[in-house]
Amino acid sequence: MRRFNEKLAMFITRGVGTMWAAYVFAAIALISLPAAISSGDPIVIVAWIAQTFLQLVLLAVIMVGQDVQTKGVQKKIDETHEASLAEFELAKAARQSHAEELAAIKKLLLDLKALGQDVDAISEEIESITDQSLDDGK
Repeated sequence: MRRFNEKLAMFITRGVGTMWAAYVFAAIALISLPAAISSGDPIVIVAWIAQTFLQLVLLAVIMVGQDVQTKGVQKKIDETHEASLAEFELAKAARQSHAEELAAIKKLLLDLKALGQDVDAISEEIESITDQSLDDGK
């Protein structure tokens, strides 16, 4: 019974939440407009506007508007999700590249140590060469 009620509710919601339903409701409401006007009673006319026309027509229009807004929000959520996944993949690639560079540096240092080279002296030489090339570039 619950499934039936849910399906019926969704069917009605989909039907009422359309601009065509708003047009039909407006036509139905307009049927009683001449009687409200001919009464000459301002309370009856205001009641017709508020209780008949606005409630019937605005119900469908608001539902359509909410559906449009929901689709817009969902589109933004999807775009943000895709961008986040792309950023995540870039971060993973950068992390992998960084890990590979660190492994290569460690291997070079181990090779230098195995050759008996003074790593500190080599590092100082590299710094002096770098400083020199920076000074030459001025």
